[in-house]
Amino acid sequence: MTIHIDHLVIAAHSLEQGVQWCEATLGVTPEAGGEHPQFGTHNRLLKIATPAHSLAYLEIIAIQPGAKGPANPNAKRWFDLDSPELRAAIAKEPRLVHFVAGTDALQAARIALKNIGIDRGPALPASRHTRKGVLQWQITVREDGYRLFEGCLPTLIQWGKPDEAEPLRLHPRNSLPRSKVSLDSLAITHPSAAKLQAAYAAIGLEGIPISEGPANLSATLKTPKGPVTLESLGV
Repeated sequence: MTIHIDHLVIAAHSLEQGVQWCEATLGVTPEAGGEHPQFGTHNRLLKIATPAHSLAYLEIIAIQPGAKGPANPNAKRWFDLDSPELRAAIAKEPRLVHFVAGTDALQAARIALKNIGIDRGPALPASRHTRKGVLQWQITVREDGYRLFEGCLPTLIQWGKPDEAEPLRLHPRNSLPRSKVSLDSLAITHPSAAKLQAAYAAIGLEGIPISEGPANLSATLKTPKGPVTLESLGV
């Protein structure tokens, strides 16, 4: 099993608000993304890859006006986007709320977490259209939409179809231009630091320091405006 930081998730009240935040905070304009019909969301993207994080990008995501949510009326949108607390927070300003880890063995990673008592959710197939073809992936989404550990336990993603020979061929990183923004580091504090450390070890995710303290996901980026640190602050 290999696993890596795939992308950071910035939740915004609207994509327009997210674009304005990105330009003011990071000094760049995010690229066009796409729509996620099964969750009623849409996004904009920004490449933040480095040699240490070769597939990393930043996603600004928002509920799409007029779009339907999950087909199951009891299900919630991914990344806690239906949470009143999160929606109240991002109504003021977009915020780092989560990150997604890419793996080549999604089912094995799900089972590894379940073996230590963590239900990361089923692996759902998803897709969206791009200029180079249909981008397909599997992603763990709980029916309740919870990120878990206040966003500090990553959602798991596996790109491509299960039997695809080149699953990363259409990875978003490959179609995004260089942005002059790069990921320098990611760090976590959480009251359940020991449980998080066990979860990261179970799926083989390394290189992200975890310490005990108030829940917070912290990402430091190199930008045209200098170093910028984004924080979730427990939302």
